[in-house]
Amino acid sequence: MSTILALDIGTEFVKAVLARPSKKGELEILGVGKAKQTEGNMSAGAVADIPAVVEVCEEALVEVEEQAGERADQTVVGIAGELIKGNTTTVNYSRKNPNKPISESEMNEIIKKVQQKSGEVAKKTVALETGNDNVEVRLINSAIVSLTIDGYRISNPIGFKGSDLTIQFYTAFAPLIHVAAIEKVCAELNLDLLTVAVEPFAVCRACLGDDLESNFSGIVMDIGGGTTDIAVVEDGGVEGTKMFSIGGRSFTHQIAESLGVDFDTAENYKLNYDTGELDDRVKSKVETAISRNLSVWLTGVEVALEEFNSTGSLPRNILLCGGGASLSLLQETLAISDWYESLPFSRRPIINLMDVNDLPNLITEKLNVAGLSELDHSFITALGLLRVGVDTLAGAPAENKLKAKIAKLLQN
Repeated sequence: MSTILALDIGTEFVKAVLARPSKKGELEILGVGKAKQTEGNMSAGAVADIPAVVEVCEEALVEVEEQAGERADQTVVGIAGELIKGNTTTVNYSRKNPNKPISESEMNEIIKKVQQKSGEVAKKTVALETGNDNVEVRLINSAIVSLTIDGYRISNPIGFKGSDLTIQFYTAFAPLIHVAAIEKVCAELNLDLLTVAVEPFAVCRACLGDDLESNFSGIVMDIGGGTTDIAVVEDGGVEGTKMFSIGGRSFTHQIAESLGVDFDTAENYKLNYDTGELDDRVKSKVETAISRNLSVWLTGVEVALEEFNSTGSLPRNILLCGGGASLSLLQETLAISDWYESLPFSRRPIINLMDVNDLPNLITEKLNVAGLSELDHSFITALGLLRVGVDTLAGAPAENKLKAKIAKLLQN
């Protein structure tokens, strides 16, 4: 089968994973690559310097292709940033002929109307935040969260009769300028771009694997260098995604300012905080600096999750990934502080750092045998991008279920 390259262009690193999907829904990982970005290449999760980003991506591609011994047939690239708008829209649709079975063409028309409506909302929001009324946005991802007919929840609408159709759709839009930058990067690298995917949506796909009927529920936090991306998943459906511009680099800048050192030194202090390599005096100062920034970061998390209040109780299971999630202080603060009390959690959330070995449908034997495996929680997004690529290539699987039956209708 064709090979798929996942390219996670982050603020701190570019990560590349090459895989070959199987007919059984598994992903055989053939190689991984990683290259460090320089400051100024990215801004709030978006590409800011195309030639510089191309150069860094080239480094990661050389590494992944050397490991795999082959090039990718097609590529999936992630997109993130505060201007990415991912929301769940509830649509109430009254059918003119309730005795007529619902057809795929009727569902297609409903989906198009929802996507158009969501796009208009996203454009207005981005225009308000940027002060640019002429901003253009593009649909990136779309998925069904839930569907009911006459109050009865169903798993596949095709063939059902009824008058009142209620559908929850997740849609994500990005400013066209950000998408165009990614397309330019891929063109410069001679990569065949299959699709662009919103990164927190991709992380959710990594959790669900090949199980289109998964009942997984949880909150996923992807803490990168420049942004924190949050997704809420309920019963296998993405309720929505939120992003804010506080990530690992903000902790580094706080350390640099507090200790009066340069950025690189501060980054080393941050990375060595949990290794025991810092003397007690420096470690105490680093801890104070990180803790000061943690309170700001937690406020961002609270504000992001407050927007999900209308969905009822939030899932207690919180999964962390991304390089910024490595900070033990961050994990501990989420686990033991009272940050969650103003939010609709039934009890204290349970915090876990995501483990690649817990993701379904992955085959990593080739990397393990060669001693090349670098896969850890910081690669979760790239692995999710691979799953989005498989979805895109598959179109509509043959199973007669909602998420499979109308998957093709949701393709961009």
